[in-house]
Amino acid sequence: MALSIGIVGLPNVGKSTLFTALTKKGGLAANYPFATIDPNVGIVDVPDARLQKLADIVHPGRIVPATVEFVDIAGLVKGAAAEGAGLGNQFLANIRECDAICEVVRYFKDPDVMREVNHTGDFVDPASDAETIMTELILADIQTLEKQLPKLEKEAKRDKALVPKLEIAKRLVDWLNEGNRAAALDMTDEERAAAKGLFLLTMKPMLYVANVDEDELTSEFEPIDGVTPIPICAKVEAELSELEPDEAAEYLADLGLEHSGLETLAQAAYKLLGLQSFFTAGEME
Repeated sequence: MALSIGIVGLPNVGKSTLFTALTKKGGLAANYPFATIDPNVGIVDVPDARLQKLADIVHPGRIVPATVEFVDIAGLVKGAAAEGAGLGNQFLANIRECDAICEVVRYFKDPDVMREVNHTGDFVDPASDAETIMTELILADIQTLEKQLPKLEKEAKRDKALVPKLEIAKRLVDWLNEGNRAAALDMTDEERAAAKGLFLLTMKPMLYVANVDEDELTSEFEPIDGVTPIPICAKVEAELSELEPDEAAEYLADLGLEHSGLETLAQAAYKLLGLQSFFTAGEME
């Protein structure tokens, strides 16, 4: 089973460009809202130098790396959850299926970015953009809970085992209405287990990708919601995807980087989810 990461963000922040580069899958990347309407899905191998070193020892018939599934989801605009703006809730079901959410935030300057959607081309405000996305996810979760609560109240009267789920749902509604993400609520292990069954977007682990200009790839940025953004240049990743491995390694070295954006993002996702890698080796693979 591939690790699944939903890529979200405001329109025109480089989501689809990054997705296409990471997955080497053709997709529409355009400078207007909702260039991505239906979610694009791509499953890619996770680069891991340890695999080849093991293969040099065991000499298997084939090498099978771990994989990551990236889901490129339509750009989200202010009012999507509460007012049905843009594509409304159409994209939300796609995020619910993912193990983690990766939000792409625009740090690059581009005079051609549409002003109506994402400020002016040369003005960037990552904190404000991230807040817009988080607000929409929180509003979507409030709607989800408000729909579930009446049914939960009825079922909890018949089945006392559902009482913890009902109680944490009530606490979460109040918490979310204060502008907090669900995962930040102080919960017992029992409450957290019950909350998983509510399928809330803001319970999911989140990564932030700072889509930067090439000269900022080695920069460090202020944390967003307590998480340090991963600097990745979507344009550089697009160029890397067209190169042979040796050429790509040389290009990365020229940029002062050891790993591609794909490898950096995959490793960050594994760490975020507390995943460990296990290797098996034999004559077959």
